[in-house]
Amino acid sequence: MSGAPRPYAASRPLVVADVTLDPPGRDEVLVAVRAAGLCHSDLSVIDGNRPRPLPMVLGHECAGVVEALGPGVTDLRVGDHVVAAFVPSCRHCEPCAHGRPALCEPGAASNTAGTLLGGARRLHRGEQQLNHHLGVSAFAEHAVMSRRSLVRVDAALPFEHAALFGCAVTTGVGAVVNTVHTPPGARIAVVGLGGVGLAALLGARAAEAAVRIAVDLSEDKLMLARELGATDVCNAADPRAVEFVRELTHGGVDFAFEMAGSTRALEFAYRITRRGGTTVTAGLAPPQSMLSIPHLGLVAEERTLKGSYLGSADPERDIPRFIEWFQGGRLPVDRLLSSRLALDDINAAFDTLADGRAVRQVVLF
Repeated sequence: MSGAPRPYAASRPLVVADVTLDPPGRDEVLVAVRAAGLCHSDLSVIDGNRPRPLPMVLGHECAGVVEALGPGVTDLRVGDHVVAAFVPSCRHCEPCAHGRPALCEPGAASNTAGTLLGGARRLHRGEQQLNHHLGVSAFAEHAVMSRRSLVRVDAALPFEHAALFGCAVTTGVGAVVNTVHTPPGARIAVVGLGGVGLAALLGARAAEAAVRIAVDLSEDKLMLARELGATDVCNAADPRAVEFVRELTHGGVDFAFEMAGSTRALEFAYRITRRGGTTVTAGLAPPQSMLSIPHLGLVAEERTLKGSYLGSADPERDIPRFIEWFQGGRLPVDRLLSSRLALDDINAAFDTLADGRAVRQVVLF
């Protein structure tokens, strides 16, 4: 149910029920889901800010084990551990051919339609057909996904950590190292300290940014950001927050990353970016949200405003790479895990997420 009133623990927009899952078709895989993260992209469907075809099985950030292979899948084996990427990449369209699989055109079309990459729906409840969420639908014990949604990963990685690489880590770290190729010594700010924002902060530390400013409304998250490598923190509610950042950095940061999915946050990020600097947004605001910026300043100050989707990543390349960084101690993403929960507790967990009281909660199966 979309647009249900808060608290979700009472209105229960997500119904835990048995559904029918068809076997995998051509180029599809049956996955036993072992861990699935709760993300604002799921919440935005629940609260109605992100229209999706309903009814739908939500969840798009997960890790699991391959249980069965559809015809045509020859490069995975039963028992392989996999992480799902929420944009399946066809590898043939123009963006894919130019090394930008996060912008896959058939992948975007199938995600919008609520189907798998090949156009099929494998979920039913009685006679009612159910839609897939971003080709994944991870809030379930099993899911059928396109082979092009899956990345094989090291089986030694705990599932609750592996799941984070499907969205939060790849989106946040990727924005820093792929979208703008942040150089060592850079001055950066991250606005919005959810799972994606804190992952971006970790990515900035891994990229050896010299000044790493964390911005949020939550003092608890600002405290965690300090523990994760922020050199400075700033509460966005402070009337002098913009001036504080600009004075601290002698005119603004080289790169500001907006991760809150809020137009006000993006305006803030733009204002703290220096002349010649770059403002990156990976936050998904409601579709009707509009941004107003001074045209003259964009030109005369040679500003850059960039979007970043799935961290401008190639999941086949970047998910294993970021996992290696984690295993080598360079990217402590396990610190993003707020709590583990059962599927029956998922509505109350979305209250926690909506209140800003969690970074990443993970359902374990």
